[in-house]
Amino acid sequence: MGKKLVAYFSASGVTSELAKKLAEAAGADLYEIKPEVPYTKADLDWKDSQSRSSIEMKGPSSRPALADKNANIAAYDVVFVGFPIWWYVAPTIINTFLESYDFSGKTIVPFATSGSSGLGKTKEKLQTSVSGAALWKEGKLLNGKPSKDDLAAWVKSLNV
Repeated sequence: MGKKLVAYFSASGVTSELAKKLAEAAGADLYEIKPEVPYTKADLDWKDSQSRSSIEMKGPSSRPALADKNANIAAYDVVFVGFPIWWYVAPTIINTFLESYDFSGKTIVPFATSGSSGLGKTKEKLQTSVSGAALWKEGKLLNGKPSKDDLAAWVKSLNV
């Protein structure tokens, strides 16, 4: 049972609320993954093929810049990585985050929120962004408003 971090990206606040509750349930520290240029409502309009998020998600090599690289990943054994599902996968800023740090010897646990889709191949797509040998746990879609007890039970089931 090593030291834990919940690192998350939230565009609308839904994932943020969940990440805070998960950090409390897991006894983990909290770190927000922020884009260098914050997303506007227009940027997030998935119905507009020219919106920033649509363009980023169409380009598999898109890597939005981070506002900072201050997550002290070296201090943690387990890193929960949270995000909303965009176009059936994690937003590309999550790839930027994973590529910015050394996760060697860390356990990574993805979790997500989604309005309509599941995790799909999110884990497989994210694994390619991690250098070094990291142990990946099966991710979980955490929709609705799971209780702190439900989140604690999930964390316990991971044996991390």
